[in-house]
Amino acid sequence: MRTVVDHLLELIRIPSVSSISNRPVVEYAAEVFREAQWNTSAMMYADANNVEKINLIAAPPGQHPEQSAVDLAFLCHTDTVPYASDWIEATNPFIADEVLYGCGACDVKGFLACLLAAVEDTAATAFRPDVRIVLTADEEVGCLGAHRLLASSLLQPQYLVIGEPTCLHPARAGKGYCLAEVTVFGAESHSAHPLQGRSAIYDAARLIREIEMLAERLAKEQNDFFRPAFTTINIGTIQGGTAKNVVPAACRFLVEWRPIPGDAAESVPDAIVRIGKSLLEADPNFRFELKILRQQAGFETAADSHLVRRMEHLTGNGSISIPFGSEANVFASIAKEIVVFGPGDMRTAHSPRECVPVPELHEAVHCIKMLMQDA
Repeated sequence: MRTVVDHLLELIRIPSVSSISNRPVVEYAAEVFREAQWNTSAMMYADANNVEKINLIAAPPGQHPEQSAVDLAFLCHTDTVPYASDWIEATNPFIADEVLYGCGACDVKGFLACLLAAVEDTAATAFRPDVRIVLTADEEVGCLGAHRLLASSLLQPQYLVIGEPTCLHPARAGKGYCLAEVTVFGAESHSAHPLQGRSAIYDAARLIREIEMLAERLAKEQNDFFRPAFTTINIGTIQGGTAKNVVPAACRFLVEWRPIPGDAAESVPDAIVRIGKSLLEADPNFRFELKILRQQAGFETAADSHLVRRMEHLTGNGSISIPFGSEANVFASIAKEIVVFGPGDMRTAHSPRECVPVPELHEAVHCIKMLMQDA
């Protein structure tokens, strides 16, 4: 029987960035399920670039994978972020000092390897009623597979454990993830005659300064369960102008915000629109528009909930919050209780430092097995 380390080494060797099909990873997992006599159901779709993607639901022997109302589900995405061409070890994993390195080691092929090892190491008759393992596509590019799964109504769990690296702490709350594009409009002219035009970049700078002040105000609204303890705002990219000697007619920038639970996802864009309107009142020629690209609120499960307490007992670790987005934000509207959990530290992910401690893999397998067998 393969160990969790064996599974993870094989999974990392399978390239699975979001731009390509996740079929090879799903087929690897499906073969493990078949050997363990689990039943599977695949949902296939084509992404925006007509690339095949697959969501997979697996159920233990005697259970039907498409029975939507289930007690407990484990959910794990199958894609990774792109990696640099000079990161030779990205798909050539290695172990040093009890730490396993490679792309996806903790985000989240480590958790997937733990699920597969737990399935192989548990007797077919030992699984609790109505347990499912769900593999999704395209998490790293907007939780697209999870959204399709939610819309299909094929999965409506009471309790949901979502794989992400949390250093084996059950994460019972997480910030949302939202994104908008702001476009500021000006008028082109020769830069030698700037009064004949209007600089969209100058106007964008004024708006951006006001957004920075909004971020400073939000930083004063603290929730000490989170780090950072407030809704954060970031302007990550900005584009404008056509040439050095042309007054720019347009400037676009992306605004990202991560609301803490309880903060409405629309509060930041609403505030930006109010700021823009105030600039318009001061200057009737100021023009801008805001387009929402992604809007997911945070999630929070009560500290005294059954799933949180059970996982704190199994791991010996207290519950935490996470500052990053996850598929928990997608399923928060239907699951009774959600916990994000997994081996490894997200601070190493999305980089050549990505790794997972081997002892954490073994501990995670034990925890998953216990949860799968709970009556």
